[in-house]
Amino acid sequence: MTVWPPRCHCPGRPGAGEVLIEVAAAGVHLLDTVIRSGTSGGPFPLPALPMTPGREVAGVVAAVGADVDGSWVGRSVVAHLGMAGGGYAALAVAPVAALHAIPDGLGPEAAVAMIGTGRTAVGILDAAAVEEGDVVLVPAAAGGLGSLFVQAAHNAGAVAVGLAGGREKVERVRALGADVAVDYREPGWPERVLTALDGRRPTVLLDGVGGEVGRAGLEMLDVAGRIVMFGWTSGSVTEFTSADIAAGSLSVVWVAGPRMMKRYGGLRRLETQFARRGGRRPAGAAGPPAVPARRRRGGPPCARVAPHDGKGGAGPLSSARSRRQQGGSTAVQWQHCHLAATPPRR
Repeated sequence: MTVWPPRCHCPGRPGAGEVLIEVAAAGVHLLDTVIRSGTSGGPFPLPALPMTPGREVAGVVAAVGADVDGSWVGRSVVAHLGMAGGGYAALAVAPVAALHAIPDGLGPEAAVAMIGTGRTAVGILDAAAVEEGDVVLVPAAAGGLGSLFVQAAHNAGAVAVGLAGGREKVERVRALGADVAVDYREPGWPERVLTALDGRRPTVLLDGVGGEVGRAGLEMLDVAGRIVMFGWTSGSVTEFTSADIAAGSLSVVWVAGPRMMKRYGGLRRLETQFARRGGRRPAGAAGPPAVPARRRRGGPPCARVAPHDGKGGAGPLSSARSRRQQGGSTAVQWQHCHLAATPPRR
C-alpha cells in the first residue's frame, strides 16, 4: 500500500497539543487489513465510520498547535496514531505526546517498522523468556516479527528454527541467523525439522500463525515446552485441549492485546522499551547485527529494514511504504541508535 497524494486527505491545522506531519511512510500490518474488513482485532475496539486507516506514520513535522514546543517543526518523527489515525495520507495529525524524534541516518520506513513491529516484539520476547540452550520454533520467520525473533533467539545462544514459505524466504531466514530453516509449505516439514535438530525438540513455540502449522509446532515441543501465542494469520487459532497441555507438561500464554497493554501500561512504554534495548553492529560488519536478548546488555537499538517482496507466507508483517518505495514488506534488523522522546535543544 502506498501513501496517497494530498488531495485524498487533509486534516487541517493541528489543535492544542498536536502536530501536523508530512507523511513519508505509513505502517501496513496484517491488523490493518483486519480493521478494514470490519473485524475487531488487537487491544482496541473497531473505529467508527467514516475513517481513514493508518496507525503509524513517519515524516517531518510541518506545523504545531497551541502549547507545543515550536522546535518540533522541521524535525523527522515517528508516531502511533491509534486504530484509525489517518496515516494513509500525505498529511496526518498526531498528539505531541506520541512523537519520537528520528535520529540522523535512520529512514522513515525503518522508523515505522521499529515503532510498530519492534514494540510488539519486545512484549512477545519478554513473555517467551528465551535463554541459552532453548530451541525456538518460529513460524513465518521471514515476516516482520519472525525476522526479529530469529535474530533474538540466535543472539541469546538458543537454537533458532525458522519456518518460511518458499525457497527465497527460507534462504532469507537462514541469512538472519537461523540454525535450521525449513519450507513449511512442503509436505513432511515437521520431520525435516526434527531430523535437522538431531534428537532435540523445540522448547519454545512463538505462534502467530495458528491453524495446522501451530498445531504441528505444538506436537513437536519437548516436555515442559512453552507456547507463546499472539495471532492466527492462518485464519484460525491453534487448537489444543487441556489434555494436550497436561500430557506434555506444557505452558501456554497469550501475549497480544490486553495482557501486553496491562503489563507495559500502554503502547508508549512498549515503544520506549524497544528504543532502550539492542546491540551494536560494527561498522562494515557482514551479516545480521546483534539482536537484544535476555543474557546480553547493550545500547538502545533501532530497526534497519531489508526489503522483500512480501508474497505469500504467513505472519503479522509490519510493512513500511512511502511515496518513494514501490517494493513489498520489510524485514527488520536491529542496530544501535536512539529515539528521542523530546525535541533537542537548538
